[in-house]
Amino acid sequence: MPAGLPNEKIHARHFLITGQVQGVGFRPFVYRLAHELNLSGWVRNVTGSVEIHAEGSEENLGRFTDALIRQAPAISRPKLEVTTSVPPELHTLFAILTSREGEAHIHVPPDFFACEDCVLEMNNPDDRRYRYPFINCTQCGPRYTLIESLPYDRPRTTMKDFLLCPECEREYIDPLDRRFHAEPVACPVCGPQLIFVEPGEPEIKGNEAALAAAIEYLRDGYTLAVKGIGGYHLMCDARNDEAIDRLRMRKRRPNKPLAVMFPADGSALNQSVELDEQSLSLLQSPQRPILLLAKKHPEYLSSQIATGLNEIGCMLPYSPLHTLLLEGFGGPLVATSGNISGEPVITNNDEAQKRLHKVADAFLHHDRPIARPADDSVFRIIASKPRPFRLGRGMAPVELELPVELPEPVLALGAHTKNAIALAWKNRVVISPHIADLSSIKSLETLTNVAHDLQVLYQIKAARLLVDRHPNYGYRHFIREGRLPTFQAWHHRAHASALAWEFPELKEWIVFAWDGVGLGENGELWGGEAFAGAPGLWQRAASFRPFRLPGGEQAGREPWRSAAALLWENGHAAPFAPELLFSAWQKGINAPPTRSAGRLFDAAAALTSICTHASFEGEGPMKLEAMAAEQAGKVDPVPLPLEKNEAGLLETDWAPLLAMLTDSGLSPSHRAACFHASLARAMLQQAMGLREETGIDDVGFTGGVFQNRLLTEMAKALLEQHGFRVHMPQRVPVNDGGVCLGQVMEFLYSKHKQ
Repeated sequence: MPAGLPNEKIHARHFLITGQVQGVGFRPFVYRLAHELNLSGWVRNVTGSVEIHAEGSEENLGRFTDALIRQAPAISRPKLEVTTSVPPELHTLFAILTSREGEAHIHVPPDFFACEDCVLEMNNPDDRRYRYPFINCTQCGPRYTLIESLPYDRPRTTMKDFLLCPECEREYIDPLDRRFHAEPVACPVCGPQLIFVEPGEPEIKGNEAALAAAIEYLRDGYTLAVKGIGGYHLMCDARNDEAIDRLRMRKRRPNKPLAVMFPADGSALNQSVELDEQSLSLLQSPQRPILLLAKKHPEYLSSQIATGLNEIGCMLPYSPLHTLLLEGFGGPLVATSGNISGEPVITNNDEAQKRLHKVADAFLHHDRPIARPADDSVFRIIASKPRPFRLGRGMAPVELELPVELPEPVLALGAHTKNAIALAWKNRVVISPHIADLSSIKSLETLTNVAHDLQVLYQIKAARLLVDRHPNYGYRHFIREGRLPTFQAWHHRAHASALAWEFPELKEWIVFAWDGVGLGENGELWGGEAFAGAPGLWQRAASFRPFRLPGGEQAGREPWRSAAALLWENGHAAPFAPELLFSAWQKGINAPPTRSAGRLFDAAAALTSICTHASFEGEGPMKLEAMAAEQAGKVDPVPLPLEKNEAGLLETDWAPLLAMLTDSGLSPSHRAACFHASLARAMLQQAMGLREETGIDDVGFTGGVFQNRLLTEMAKALLEQHGFRVHMPQRVPVNDGGVCLGQVMEFLYSKHKQ
């Protein structure tokens, strides 16, 4: 019992703490706090939560209750679910008990970056973990990619086969040690090791030898496949044109920008990009995302990193291995996802060598298994705030709270591109890390595995699948095999509802849902829509004049098709297009009508000769935005007519843009800037027309087009000048990565759950 207290002065409380409290050092924190406050009792993990019995003076119990949340470990997210007064058990000590099974309140933590304490130890020649690439503690290291099941204990992780040496065992069982029950804990004696493999040569094992070989390879201009926390990176010298050209050729990635990892000291980063305090803070945050930043000129990095663009995806080392690799190399490295383009990141050693042997010259493996993939998160600062483009390592799984409870557990399968899925039950939603585009068997296999894995981890079995209405999305086979009832959500309504989740205080909206393509309710390919209303009740209220798209969705990779469509619709010739295609278009063969803003951007990119053929999704619009930046704010918009069509829909006519876009007397940058300004002005006109009809002043932006910072900031400024309140997502991606959340919201508020 607490020292110095008679039995009649002892009070006791029982606590249930939910939230992110496993794998974050919460039990050691509770143990130390109890000792500081002279409390006795116990703490233990239950399935996904922490249970505490504490007894002592009433004053100290009050301080303990307050500190449980206020002083909790930085990477934890505790929620005091229950606290009740109970009879004292008259314990003499405070102990950490063995975990037990119980009612599931599961919260799976993401992977964490290497904390400052561990990096200092790793760089200390007198420390036994000096230069150990897998150093970690309760406040850092892998979690999501390590955990096989919960409660979070070492036998339920991929570390289960690494038996602790006596020194690590001592740290692991000492409640006052920083590594008490740090499940990935290990050292050079008992933990994971690096392996360097050059095909056809003997393996190089051992951390120092393998690391030295890898660094030498990178210095010689070769490409290396490096196994990290959530999968492989393909890495090469970011200042070596030949190395990057070779990587692009082998990966069949001729133009798509490549992410760059910079040494932690920041000197190379400062020489490469425009950096402010907000950007540096995000790069150094525990999430350690990729952040898009403006290039500096003259360029410090190879011009092949992001051709035709004025930004680079930048990140800092987030694992001990990356820290050692970058320090040893002494400069920035390309760090692009280790996969076949469009597929999920590879996690397995043998699979990496089998599937990447034509891309990588050598491999830096390690022998710690990765339980599940997690690609890097990606952000861009738009309208002064960081906006996620991809949720991955360091952030996902993302746990969100619904405004009301669901009638049953559901699994939302999201969209076909930038796929992420969501498991939702009661008032909780868990969004998976980014998976991939669903155009390959490997991507579909990964979706199936992640869907199963989420249900096992959170001990929730979905009773219904939520899907997009598009009949050709890759996961249709999953629906057939799952044999669960389905709810089908319209793509752009799901976009709007995902945004609405972030602003529950708003009851009515005008939401612009602009993207490349999505199936509309009338069979058209939508993508330039404006809705009025709320989740489950959206009314389509405005759009663009439709045009027939030759080749249908094939136009996404061939912007010239969209350009031809606009010209043909207005009676102009398109000499760059085949005659047979024009004939098919005239007859309506494989030429579905579309209203897509994304395809308008494609057409503009092609008509200005900025991009006629795209090697990756969005290449044309991205290059158009980069070109427009040179003249942004210096050119006047083209007025675009706005009228109601026969169905009562406000419709913007894009036709007046054609004369400007095809005027070779104007520079490409002038035309690109004018196009952006014209669409921003068209958005304002639509919003003003809808406000006149509805009285709504709150406007939202959603859909992949709003990854475009120039358009978004221009439109936001115009709308705010005219009295609108503009809202954009910060928690989930504005692109198709957020559709799964929108599907959950649409189901939640639907009056007709199929």
